[in-house]
Amino acid sequence: MRLRKALVVGLNDYENAPLEGCVNDAVKMQTILTKNGDGSPNFQVKPILGSSERSQLRRAIEELFQGENDVALFYFSGHGLLKSTGGYIVTTDAKSYDEGVSMEEIIKYANYSKAKDKIIILDCCHSGNMANIGPDQAISQLSDNMTVLTSSREDEFSMEQDGSGVFTSLLLDALEGGAADLRGNITPGSVYSYIDEALGAWEQRPVFKTNVSRFTSLRQVTPLIPLETLRKITKYFEDPTQEIALDPSFEDTEPGHNSDNVKIFKDLQKFVSKGLVVPVGEEHMYYAAMNSASCKLTALGYQYWRLVNENKL
Repeated sequence: MRLRKALVVGLNDYENAPLEGCVNDAVKMQTILTKNGDGSPNFQVKPILGSSERSQLRRAIEELFQGENDVALFYFSGHGLLKSTGGYIVTTDAKSYDEGVSMEEIIKYANYSKAKDKIIILDCCHSGNMANIGPDQAISQLSDNMTVLTSSREDEFSMEQDGSGVFTSLLLDALEGGAADLRGNITPGSVYSYIDEALGAWEQRPVFKTNVSRFTSLRQVTPLIPLETLRKITKYFEDPTQEIALDPSFEDTEPGHNSDNVKIFKDLQKFVSKGLVVPVGEEHMYYAAMNSASCKLTALGYQYWRLVNENKL
């Protein structure tokens, strides 16, 4: 049994400055993290929604990072504050000089955790300050197997649009499958890449800090190519440098087509659609078959060929 637990926090009011989308974003995060794409269990999620006092939130964070779990994940949506003493996530009982839980304190809980993987995701203003230490707050320190993903740099605000955080909207899309690899795995790195590409140079910039020797999966969805099909890549290409010769018998619209070749061709077309295979000398696979050309693996195709060949997929 995998021990994967998550604390999902959405706080929506601080000194009459409401963030109405934070609770809704947290509810959506709770829902999507609880199950994988096929309905199988993923994280055991504890939600804190609407309001939280400092002591309550601090205790929940400490408990999250206790124990020898496989993964401990903390997600926060709400107000963030930056002072000369560092960054803070703001609680609903905040007052001057006691605004909430410091980012430095959170990172210490995570750094001392015995969880195999620790992941912190923040959607709040100045969230890029998380994991910064030192007199100028410019040095990042993360323990082994720890990842921080934030919605903005430490000197930036995080924006809402249509009642939802811009960052969290992209994060949810990524977890729905937008950031999945061909095997259906969604990792912190692929999530960051997805969000980074969506946000332009003039918008808030996400921040990604990590100290890992491997990426853990945040969620799994249905593979873009069925794994049983993907594993055939070494059957069709016995050598990764090989080109497969095609002819009209591979095309099912041709009167003299070969049914076995047609099945192979359909798999090859799936590989083409995901960038694993390309026709040689022709723009489309149809013309490669009709003109008796060939097809070959791309660099990405060779990567998956190697994974299959080494029994890693």
